[in-house]
Amino acid sequence: MTSSTLQLITACSLSLVTGIYIGQYISSPATQTNNNHNNKNKKNSTGKDSSSSNSSSEEVTAASQAQTSESESDYENENDDESDESSEEEDYLVNSKSLNDIPGETRLALVIRTDLKMTKGKVAAQCSHATLGAYRLMSMENSESENLPLLRRWERHGQAKITLQCKSKDDLDLLFAKAISLNVNAYMVRDAGRTQIEPGSITVLALGPAPKPVLDQITGDLKLY
Repeated sequence: MTSSTLQLITACSLSLVTGIYIGQYISSPATQTNNNHNNKNKKNSTGKDSSSSNSSSEEVTAASQAQTSESESDYENENDDESDESSEEEDYLVNSKSLNDIPGETRLALVIRTDLKMTKGKVAAQCSHATLGAYRLMSMENSESENLPLLRRWERHGQAKITLQCKSKDDLDLLFAKAISLNVNAYMVRDAGRTQIEPGSITVLALGPAPKPVLDQITGDLKLY
């Protein structure tokens, strides 16, 4: 038997022994236990990451819902200041037909008391009351204040309005008296006082619609609101 043949037999024997040893190691319980342990660690890690992600998502959702609820509450509170109010009428039936032949722009003046410190929403609501009240006076059938020709003239030209300011109830009373003396339709809003101001407070005075030259005689010195 030659030396090369002996070397080949020796190499084959070593390969066979090595293969048997590796096969026994892989199939051993200790190796399987380690593999199972590693797999469990991976699953636990994935579960923790998923749980952490779900928890973060729930916290973000809860915070978003809380912020939305707070915004809705603020909106409802703001609307309460405007919707809960109720205003009473204080007007005087004046015959304004003598103004129909006066040329020029026709407008409605809204005079707002600044001493009451009303919010913007409150002022808007009170001006709406005043506008509707003045319109109702001039459209009231078979009444002293009815003046449909002047009212329609105002409507045809865009229903112009101007907002002005006065500092006190006394100033508003003087404007009201002057308007009546010039045969200008006048309407005062007396607030019920359910939200921001004292009950019975006069808040806004509506003058007209009337020709601008006549209104300027009443409100010419007032500043814009």
